[in-house]
This record gives sequence, C-alpha cells and structure tokens, in this order.
Amino acid sequence: MNKRGSGILLHITSLPSPYGIGDLGLSAYKFVDFLSETFQTYWQILPLNPSEAQRGYSPYSTKSSFACNRLLINPEMIIEAGYLSKSSLHSLSDSNPFLVSYSRSADFKDALLDTAFRNALKSGFEKDYSRFCKDESYWLDDHALFETLSSLYNQSWDKWPEQVRDRHPESLSQVLVKYRKMIEKEKFIQYLFYLQWKSLRKYCHQKGIQIIGDLPMFVSYDSADVWANRELFKLDSNCQPLFFAGVPPDRFSPTGQLWHNPVYNWEVLKSTGYKWWIRRFKRTFDLYDIVRIDHFRGLVAYWEIPANNQDATIGTWQSVPVNDFFNTLYKHFYYLPVIAEDLGTITPDVQLTMRILGFPGTKVLLFAFDNDDPMHPYRPHVFPKNCLACTSNHDTNTVRGWFETEAGDEERKRFANYAGCPISAETAHLKMIQLLMMSPADMVIFPLQDILGLGKEARMNVPGTRDNNWRWRFSWEQVADNHKSKLAEMTTIYGRK
Repeated sequence: MNKRGSGILLHITSLPSPYGIGDLGLSAYKFVDFLSETFQTYWQILPLNPSEAQRGYSPYSTKSSFACNRLLINPEMIIEAGYLSKSSLHSLSDSNPFLVSYSRSADFKDALLDTAFRNALKSGFEKDYSRFCKDESYWLDDHALFETLSSLYNQSWDKWPEQVRDRHPESLSQVLVKYRKMIEKEKFIQYLFYLQWKSLRKYCHQKGIQIIGDLPMFVSYDSADVWANRELFKLDSNCQPLFFAGVPPDRFSPTGQLWHNPVYNWEVLKSTGYKWWIRRFKRTFDLYDIVRIDHFRGLVAYWEIPANNQDATIGTWQSVPVNDFFNTLYKHFYYLPVIAEDLGTITPDVQLTMRILGFPGTKVLLFAFDNDDPMHPYRPHVFPKNCLACTSNHDTNTVRGWFETEAGDEERKRFANYAGCPISAETAHLKMIQLLMMSPADMVIFPLQDILGLGKEARMNVPGTRDNNWRWRFSWEQVADNHKSKLAEMTTIYGRK
C-alpha cells in the first residue's frame, strides 16, 4: 500500500460477457492483462456479495456479508471443472452488451448451476470441496441454511415459523435432514465461486496486480448475518430493529440519509471479543489484498435513527469502542491493509483514529471545484501521500457526465484555472487523470468510464434511487490503442510504474 501506484475501478459485473453479466471468465483475465500492459498496480472492485432483484441488485445490500455472488460464476470454467458438458451452454446473444441483464442471466445461470450440482452429486465431490466446507463452515453453514429457508418461505426471516426464525436446535436439525440437497447446493455454488476467484486472484498476483475490495460498514436486516447473530444488533423482542443507520444532512444530501440497516450493539460485540467482526475481516482478507471500508466513520461513531420515524435528521451520534476494537483486531491480524472511505461528515475523532492507525483516506477530484478555496482538501496539491485519490467513484457521475450535465459555469472555470488550460467535455477526463497522476497521493484510482471518457450514460449508481443502477458494462471495442498508450505513458511519466 505504500507503493506509489495507480489502478482502475471496474466491478466484475461490468466486464464483457456473452451471458448477460460480467463474470470471472476470459474477460476478467483479459482485463488483468490490460492493467499489466498499462503498468497499473491496483484493480478496485465493488463488494462480491450476492445481489438480488428486491434489493435493486445493489452489491451493498445483500443476504450475506460473507458469501459471494453466484451470478459472477463463469459457465465455461464450470465445464473445465468437469461439472457441465459443452452442449449445455449457449450465449444470451440478444442481451444488451452495455447493460447487465440481471433477471435473464439469473435464470440462465441458475439452470446451469442446478445441472452442475446434479452432475456433482452423481460423480461425487472432490476432496477440495470437503476441505472448503470445513474451512469456511464459520459462515458457510449459516449462509446455506438461510438461503434454503428463504427459498422455502419466500419472505424475510422475521416472518418465518417461530421454530426456525428463532433457530430452535431441533427444528434446524429437521431442516438439515429434510432439505439436505438444497443446503448442499448452496455450499457447492460457493465452492465454484471459490475455485474461480482463487484462480483469478492468482493470475492477478502473477501480473503484479493487487485487488482492492470493499467492505460495507453495515449489513442488511434480511440477511444470514442478522438471523444467525441477532444478539449483535439492536433489535426489540419481536426481532424488529430499534434503530436504523444513516447519516445526518451533509454535502451529499441536505436531508440526510436513512439506510434501513440495523445498527450494531457494540456492548455485546465487545463482550464477545468482537468475534463476528474478526471473522468478517478474516473472510475479507481471504478475498482481497487491500480492503476499502465503506463509511469508515461508523467504526468510530455512527448516526443512529429511531426506527419509528423516517426522518434522517432525527438521530444521534453513538460512539464505538474504537481503540479496544482495533487493538483486538491487531492481536489477530499482524497487518491491516485498510483504506478508509472518509467522505461525508468527518469529525476530529475520526481523523484522529485514522492518523493513529495510519489508514489512508479518500479524495474525490470531482468535488474539488465547488468553491474558490485554494487549499480545498480535494485539490491534488493538498493531498497527503497516504491517501487514495480518484477522479470519480461508483456513486458519482463520470468526469465527462459531471462536466456536461452537473458542473456549473463557475465550477468549469475553476477547473480550467486549476488545470492551467482550456477544458472541454472531450478533454476533461484526461486532465483529471493527469492531475491525479502527478499528485503526491500514493494511490490513485480511475473508474474505467473515465479512462474511456464516457458520459453520464455510463454512470454506475445514483444514490437514493433504485432503478437502472449497477447495470453499466463496457465492450472491448471501446478500448482503443490510444487509451492503452496514454495510460501507460502517464503512469510512467509520473513515477507510478
């Protein structure tokens, strides 16, 4: 992490693929080659956790903060593993190559995964499968059981029959016997992901690429995390959240944000020695080389909103035993390669914690020109070495989209004055990339949309909305030789090679 380097933000779903959604197949390896050929150091992705239709397919709203998304499994690699025949495979040729087709790819891949599992039952599982189930049992058992029960009852866990809702041992034992194959299938799906991810990560390391993953601060209420560990969250006697997480009004939202995630009971977490969090970090570091903690400030103090209202301004800051928490983590992990997402309302206690722990913060160049302050914290000449700086991110517009549709005349003028040259919609992304490349920041990241100079049509997510998010994909035809040569040239010139 202390190396001066650069990289690209691209979620797996955005990769080209004939199956309606990007996956861990050949395009992922081709993208690693692209990173290597342009002398990049980092590949930043969004959470790998399962995403569902009722959650808008957001990777930040999931049934498990430990499990991985079955839709990212590549069909050809299942064939190579011996669980499918070539005749069972066909492409979704009429899908839009620039948009993820979640529902169609889910139907297609679920059918393939079902066939692969039946074939595995007939031929027998590999020894590695048993080892995987044993090593990952600390999360895998609850995840597989939760997925099975969710399929059976088709509603959130608090509405299940009391015996399984409250995890009565005898009732769960009966479920384990009666629905053994359904539970086994969920474990097998996670095993297939494990095999493919392990192979891709190894290839990244061979090419000198480190993967920056994402750890959301809070978890979803309807999840294996809360169902299996409800004592760790502030719930009432009917298993309903007493409070929701969110943020008060800030530069991103004048009315604040209400997220409907249950908040942690840190007193109980502390009494357990933070066992659940330790396991979560272990799982995270098993997947990624470096982890970005989304809403890091929630590990210092979090905004708690009573669940009986829908007004995010009516809340209070609740402190976390942050020193004891991180001291405990360091007893289990020699090194914590963590990046703190510290956008929004950042108070002195959060800044002090980051400084003590040495965690790099986050800078977004798009935010640098909203006023005339020459020492604006998001202007590159002010950056500390120890930070991750990006042109834009998954929650903002692209640079070109911002320049064309969001930035006012004064913002565009400030940008041009800072850059020292005229700026147009066609050149804005290149100038921002250059400004970050030459900045003091050790780590700089560019969404692929900004490398390609794409507009608002390529935006990944609009916070506060549910429709048409997380769908953007690119095509290899969009990646021209000049994109490669320009990126490689700037990486070399500014000492990030």
